[in-house]
Amino acid sequence: MMRILEINGPVVKVDNTGDLSMHEMVYVGKLGLIGEIIALRGKIAIVQVYEETSMLEPGEPVERTGKMLSVVLGPGLLGNIYDGIQRPLRTLLEKAGPFMKRGVRAFGLDTDKFWSVSVLKREGERVRGGDVIAEVQETNSIRHRIMVPPHIKEGTLVNVRQSGDYRVTDTIAVVKTEDGMEEIKLYQEWPVRVPRPVKRFLEPTVPLITGQRVIDIFFPISKGGTAAIPGGFGTGKTITQHQLAKWADTDVVVYIGCGERGNEMTEVLEEFPQLQDPRTGKPLMDRTILIANTSNMPVSAREASIYTGITIAEYFRDMGYNVALMADSTSRWAEALRELSGRLEEMPVEEGYPSYLATRIAQFYERAGLCENLNGTVGSVTIIGAVSPPGGDFSEPVTQHTKRFVRCFWALDRNLAYSRHYPSINWITSYSEYVETLEDWFKDNVDPEWPRYREDALRILIEDDRLQQIIKIMGEDVLPDDQKLTVLVARIIKTGILQQNAFSKVDSFCPLEKQFKILKLIVDTYYNARKMLEKAIPVGKILPPEIVSKLSTLKESDHFDEELAEIEKTLTDHFEELEKLYPNKAR
Repeated sequence: MMRILEINGPVVKVDNTGDLSMHEMVYVGKLGLIGEIIALRGKIAIVQVYEETSMLEPGEPVERTGKMLSVVLGPGLLGNIYDGIQRPLRTLLEKAGPFMKRGVRAFGLDTDKFWSVSVLKREGERVRGGDVIAEVQETNSIRHRIMVPPHIKEGTLVNVRQSGDYRVTDTIAVVKTEDGMEEIKLYQEWPVRVPRPVKRFLEPTVPLITGQRVIDIFFPISKGGTAAIPGGFGTGKTITQHQLAKWADTDVVVYIGCGERGNEMTEVLEEFPQLQDPRTGKPLMDRTILIANTSNMPVSAREASIYTGITIAEYFRDMGYNVALMADSTSRWAEALRELSGRLEEMPVEEGYPSYLATRIAQFYERAGLCENLNGTVGSVTIIGAVSPPGGDFSEPVTQHTKRFVRCFWALDRNLAYSRHYPSINWITSYSEYVETLEDWFKDNVDPEWPRYREDALRILIEDDRLQQIIKIMGEDVLPDDQKLTVLVARIIKTGILQQNAFSKVDSFCPLEKQFKILKLIVDTYYNARKMLEKAIPVGKILPPEIVSKLSTLKESDHFDEELAEIEKTLTDHFEELEKLYPNKAR
């Protein structure tokens, strides 16, 4: 029997009997606290304990399990709320009451519930890892596919049961392989630190439509892509992720509250079950999994929560679904790595973080992708991670290393947030490397002119940013008329496109067709106004306040197409009137 030798917070040293393995899960102490072996040093094993270790004493027993830290994957995941190591919070509440007790073990799925199972394979058929042998209508939104575990290379089905009602622990078939018999249950286990295998990764050429104009138009992300949302306190990271979870055209959402404040996570847990899925009209929780690991929970479980979430996401990807994983925030996860590294007495590097910080961040984001699965289906995992740099300093290590491994960078700006501009994504410092690969899709599915209008609008915003530096010093009156027009139109773009109200029934989600019509109208107005400038007409007469107001508020119209047609006619009449008033006048 192994015994505890030394305790240092969540890091515990135990005597190694010689047959322990790296990342093996163990039960520590008389309470049976869940832990994982993270280092083997001769006759000493280092265990990372995922629960509070107070009152633990040297000499207490440590029990090995013979398997890695794993999650159970099967019907019942959707709509559930887990802690960082996949213990259902509702089950913990029933077992231990409102004050969580240590050492409570809870299976990740409901073992008493019966599911209506449609068996798709027959006895004698050849199968291999990833093949779908049965289906369960888990929720109104998702049909759960029961797959052969990936580690089974090839075999023959025997003892196949008929379609009917089964529990997740029931065996519905057996696969006969060269190595023996493998039982197929409604669930499977998978170690969280090992990526699930795929046949091949595909080029991400289809955008993840979010309904947020600043993202879809200027900084799009593909299905299977990676994005970071860095921002200081109060800049809107959480509300941005809420919007993406609610509106993105994805099949399944995995939301990880990693080290966030308890009151913030409480809002998520209370709000999400009340939200309605805009696509189906059913509860949003029908396709959502929440992992809650707040800042007052054990720090080591915070480190594991990221891997728990990504493994669940990969499981639904293997079924052929598009999954979006929201991690809020990876900075708190990195802080957990820093604390554990300090207790392990490892040499710190940048700002006290361990030397392997960049490697861990890379390993996490590289589990995203658009994939051809083992069963021939195509699925994706899109990772959107929030980053909380102290003081909003983007030069700190977590932000800088994250920037190396993501292809979308949606930088939140404190000045925009404090001026009540949401989403507060800065259009100068943000970028997306998916723009070129997604251009053909936007041309074919929205409008062939989409890339040109996007570039024109972005050019106006960049020129405006340069002019704002002059305005701060000398004032706007010193600018020539063409630059005054650029500043005015940029102001319209900021209000009419970039700014979006998450609490508006009309503006919370903006379809791509509507986004393009607004973009086209504003950019076309800019070029028509430039023609008027050639006649030496003052900017104030070319774009009077009433027209500016209509262009800025068109996004909130309840009758968009009618009002769009009305504004277009107003602009046409207005420019024709200017032509008559200034027929031959030129600069």
